[in-house]
Amino acid sequence: MNQFNIFDIIINNGKIVAIGKNLETPADFNVIDATNKHITSGIIDEHSHMAASSINEGGHNSSAEVSIMDVINPDDINIYRNLAGGVTSAQILHGSANPIGGQSAIIKLKWGSEINDMYFKGAAPFIKFALGENVKQSNWSGSRFPQTRMGVEQVFVDHFDRAKEYAKNWIEYNSLSPRQKRSVTKPRFDDELETLWEILRGDRFVSSHSYVQSEINMLMKVAEKFNFRINTFTHILEGYKLANKLKKHGAGASTFSDWWAYKFEVNDAIPYNASILNSKGVVTAINSDDAEMGRRLNQEAAKAVKYGGSSEEDAWKMVTLNPAILLHLENRMGSIKVGKDADIVIWSGNPLSVYSKVEKTFVDGKLLFDKTKNLELMKRDLKEKMRIINKMVNGNSDEETQKVEITEDHHYHCDTIEDYE
Repeated sequence: MNQFNIFDIIINNGKIVAIGKNLETPADFNVIDATNKHITSGIIDEHSHMAASSINEGGHNSSAEVSIMDVINPDDINIYRNLAGGVTSAQILHGSANPIGGQSAIIKLKWGSEINDMYFKGAAPFIKFALGENVKQSNWSGSRFPQTRMGVEQVFVDHFDRAKEYAKNWIEYNSLSPRQKRSVTKPRFDDELETLWEILRGDRFVSSHSYVQSEINMLMKVAEKFNFRINTFTHILEGYKLANKLKKHGAGASTFSDWWAYKFEVNDAIPYNASILNSKGVVTAINSDDAEMGRRLNQEAAKAVKYGGSSEEDAWKMVTLNPAILLHLENRMGSIKVGKDADIVIWSGNPLSVYSKVEKTFVDGKLLFDKTKNLELMKRDLKEKMRIINKMVNGNSDEETQKVEITEDHHYHCDTIEDYE
């Protein structure tokens, strides 16, 4: 990534329409001079909780019927901050309060847009599963089943047995003629079991919170018993211990670069995890699970070069093309290619360098972050802030200053205990 390839990119109607040298630019197009800059596709955060007003429905051991799509806030300031870090798309996941969590939302980071414009049109549906301490409520007082790791496995088996029976009843009913249907009782529709049936059919994909080798093995075996596969193991800090099994199962990995020692089940985490998984042929992404870390995923990817000796290209794929593959959206994003969405970032230098800054971020061809414009807005806001402070200090108040509203800035992640209570 240190060598410059000089080329032009033409984007139109939200798509990349041409890439090449010395392209003829249409007369009515805006031209951006990116000489000596680095241009990349937008960063994709495979596991985030930004912009969600809540992330857990943990009252029982399965909440497959709920959806994070219902609680996305397009005005969340964390969306803008992530745009400033080069992130253009993210999967917003349910938390890890229960073995079978809620449905996820894959969004474009179109800050301040209409909420329906944020949802990634045509994206494959996903659901969050979880394993470990959070699920069995080790870290807070809980009373619902399961309370042990053996109970967690049984939750999956019981629910998929029910989903198989539910599917069987509906398939049999739908095979009847209209006349035959009048003489039998129509099966009861169930949102939760419908979602699990989608998994069994291969129409919905599973992203599972995981840490410990034994539990990762367990969930793969349960999935194989019911003839489906786990799409992505997220966190997966012991993934390096069973990389070959993950590859054989067909699962991908979405991990942290160097988080460890924050709870008991991550004691065996190592900073070489991502590079080892990638070297074994497992599709490997690096995610944030945190709105603050999300704006530095370029630096998180660089750690795969520092610790694991990954090439710069492989490291960059961990936050672009690889998460796109895990989300089944590699035909739409993850690289700069004709026909793909115009999610493009202009960097001041090599994006794997801590010294590089995002200068412009485009989502579907629209400029949504501009460093120069951002500095102007910061100066404007500072001036207004000082005006209000001066009024307060001088004892002068008016209706305008009385209406200042302070709202709490939520930074959810999978281990947010307060959200389970």
